[in-house]
Amino acid sequence: MSFPCLRSKDESACLGRAIPFAPMIAPQSGLHLTHDDDSRFDEGALPKVPQVDHARIARAVREILFAVGEDPDRDGLLDTPKRVAKAYAEMFRGLTEDAGDHLARTFEQSSGELITVTNINFFSVCEHHLLPFHGQAHVAYLPKHGRVVGLSKLARTVEVFARRPQLQERLTDQIADALVEHLDAAGVVVMVEGEHMCMKMRGVKSHDARMTTFARRGVHRLDEARGATALQMVRDLAHRARG
Repeated sequence: MSFPCLRSKDESACLGRAIPFAPMIAPQSGLHLTHDDDSRFDEGALPKVPQVDHARIARAVREILFAVGEDPDRDGLLDTPKRVAKAYAEMFRGLTEDAGDHLARTFEQSSGELITVTNINFFSVCEHHLLPFHGQAHVAYLPKHGRVVGLSKLARTVEVFARRPQLQERLTDQIADALVEHLDAAGVVVMVEGEHMCMKMRGVKSHDARMTTFARRGVHRLDEARGATALQMVRDLAHRARG
């Protein structure tokens, strides 16, 4: 099968009908999309997620398929743009969520020791190549006012920040900062371990590389010895749980 658009400057030939080609520029992004047959993407049939423009993502994916030399009208790819739009809405839903919503409800429980949850699985997307990275987050906090939060809310907090275009370094800091901001924790230790597809499937292709990042806040940052001890405890618990 041949694609006229790959041999001709007339990009409308890709659409199988002669129409004037006019670029559409995405506001603030400089992204150029072609005005192809918008009727292919019935916006009413696409799920609505706040601040996610499914039809626009679908048009962009269609253009990418053209650009790499594929035929987006063949059977296997016909619904791919809509599928990708739906997947992006799910993968990036953290952009419309607030960790404070999950950390708002606390319970009275006097505790002067670290509360630790290890091996919280997460999936995220590297903002440099829009390729996945995944791993485990390990979170510990020291309550200040005799108030604790439900354990599942710590996992939800990780999810809020993971479900967006992200850097692992920023993800680690954001989790720690959220616990300080919303729980007023006296101390926080966060360790995140991740495997990045941008290193495994492209570029250096280092299949066994694993990235580890740390963040400490409050007393665990001010007191170096105390922070180092807490971090080692978190690391030991995380690795012991994995056997």
